[in-house]
Amino acid sequence: MKRALVLIAALTAPAAWAQAVNDYPTNARAEYVFTCMATNGENREMLDRCSCAIDQIATVLSYEDYVSAETVLRMRQVTGERASMFKGMAEMTEIVAKLRRAEAEAEILCF
Repeated sequence: MKRALVLIAALTAPAAWAQAVNDYPTNARAEYVFTCMATNGENREMLDRCSCAIDQIATVLSYEDYVSAETVLRMRQVTGERASMFKGMAEMTEIVAKLRRAEAEAEILCF
């Protein structure tokens, strides 16, 4: 019985890890790749490199953290009083910093 539980745990652990890494929806990954390619070049090499980058980011940040950071970055582009909290709060700066660190790691590994 104990061996069976260990075997089940060993077999399901990689699947659980893969699911955790792959929590980004396809459209979010595609949007990242399209934006990356528009910035770096629209060719096969950049498709591979940009795909690698979002995969690396996904190993570092949960999708929830990624969405939070993207939201903060978009809100920082808005003018007016509503956007001021996204520009000055330490929490917001830390959210973006996590994304920037993940992007830097992805750039080292993929570009």
